Order: sequence, then C-alpha cells, then structure tokens
Amino acid sequence: MKEEKSHNNNDTFLAKWLEAELSDDELRALVSEADYNAFLKIRKGIDMYDVLESSTDASFVKIQDHISKSKRQEKGKVRQLNSNSWLLSIAASVVLLFGLFFILGDDIVTIETNYGEQKTIALLDGSEVILNSKSTLTYDKDNWETNRTLSLKGEGYFKVKKGSTFTVVTDNGNVTVLGTQFNVNSYSDLFAVSCFEGKVSVTTNKETYILLPTNSVRRINGYEAEQWDTADTNPSWIHGESTFKSVPLKYVIAKLESQYNITIEAKEINSNLIYTGSFTHKDLNIALKTVFNSLQIRYIEKEKGNIYLSTK
Repeated sequence: MKEEKSHNNNDTFLAKWLEAELSDDELRALVSEADYNAFLKIRKGIDMYDVLESSTDASFVKIQDHISKSKRQEKGKVRQLNSNSWLLSIAASVVLLFGLFFILGDDIVTIETNYGEQKTIALLDGSEVILNSKSTLTYDKDNWETNRTLSLKGEGYFKVKKGSTFTVVTDNGNVTVLGTQFNVNSYSDLFAVSCFEGKVSVTTNKETYILLPTNSVRRINGYEAEQWDTADTNPSWIHGESTFKSVPLKYVIAKLESQYNITIEAKEINSNLIYTGSFTHKDLNIALKTVFNSLQIRYIEKEKGNIYLSTK
C-alpha cells in the first residue's frame, strides 16, 4: 500500500512537471534522485520524438497519443494516473529511449580500476577525479550540465570546478559541494571524507556535517561518527602510500588486498585490532612487514598471492 501511494504521488509530480507546473528544482525536492534522473530521460525522449522517423513504427504514434491524453486536465487540476497508465508511461519512455540510444549511444559512463591501479578522470565541466584501486565511478554524461551527480564504490579524490551542486553518492552516505577538493572512501561499512579545499557537506545515517579545509569525518560499522583535523594537503594514497588513523585491522587488510591483488587469510588473528600507520604501494614485502610486525602478527605466503596470518 505504501509503495502504491508512492507511485501515485510520482504520477502526479510527473504530470505537473510535464505541464511545466513544477520546475526542475521543485521536482527534485519531491522525488528520489533515481526517479528524478528517470523523469529527465522521459522528458528527453519526448523532446527528441520529432526527430525520430515515427512512420517506421506505429508504436511511436500510440506513445504520442498517450502523452497528449496525459496532458489533458481540468483547469487548475492534475488528473491522477492509475497504475496501468503509469506502467504504460514507463513502457513508452523505454521505447523512446531505445530509439535514442541508437542515435546517441549509451550516456552512462562507468570507470573501474584494477588491483594496484589509479586512474585520473577529467569530467565534462573540467573537474577531476583520481580513482584509487578496485574502485568504481559512474555518472550520466548526457545530463551532466544540469545534474553533476556521480556514484562511487571505493575511494576517490575529487577536484571540483565551481558551478552547480556536485554530489558524490555512496552506499554509506552522500557528499555535496559547489567547488572544492576532497577525498571520499566508502568501502563496506566504512565511510570517511576529508576536505582539503573549499567546503563540503557530508550526509550519513541521516546526519549532516559541514567540513572546512583540514576537517575530516568518519563512520565505521554504523557507530557514531568521528571528526578530526589533519595537516595533509591531499590524500597520501595518490603519492603511493595508504595511511590509517585508529582503524580496525580488517580495513587495512582490505586495502592491502586491493592494492596488491592478494588474498589475506586472517582467521587466526583478531582483525578488529586497532591500527595506526601506513604502507607503501611499491613493495609488498615492505608493506606486509610495516603493518603486521608492528602488531606482532606473523605472516607467511604458502601459495603465490595467498598470505596467512597468525599470532607470534
């Protein structure tokens, strides 16, 4: 029942928006980010309809008729679309978008990094992202001018040109800025953001934090967020070194695995031991020694690429 009510509300908002009774900003405030992006694609499909050769497919004529009927309303009143009409609207938009993809190509950009790999990505507005190893960045290049939103899994360092709102969406929280430099690390149940320039708004677990240069915020395993200051001017990993401050060892192990393409078996040790320190990206043996010797943990490579840990 709750989901049906949500669909009905979306029907009303979509109809109002198509009739220009709601602005883009007003619509964005009423629906989810995913729905807003979907609505943008529907409107784009409608706007591009005239350039398509509708005579080659009668379904396009039906779609156009349906859109026209959806717009007929009593003065000052929006007609509520029923569930079947909603599904038909989605089907119509999908048909339109399939036609558009043949002309424009897929506008969703996905960039991934491999083990031990970093990539520098130049965005359409001149902003820049340095993506850390085993990370994924996704954004819609076609709507970038009006919607600077990216999805991140892993870690990235962002240098954002001033302009419209710039949002990084992760499974653990969102980061919103206008123009600044900041680092986002979202892995499993760890979420950490550091601001190096400008001002950053971080939303996680329904709480919002405003970060200024040198400010950092972190939430681990759903616990209360921690805040601290740093003297760094950028993240150490872009210079070939991963640095940690009072984090459970399991996150350090995960970073070692993603950096060196190895598997670390940690059943014999306490992976919740707190670690503060760093490891190099240039030499696996030195990295292992730096991390585990300081915690008095024994490590041995029984098979190539498989590291086993035990207590000394």
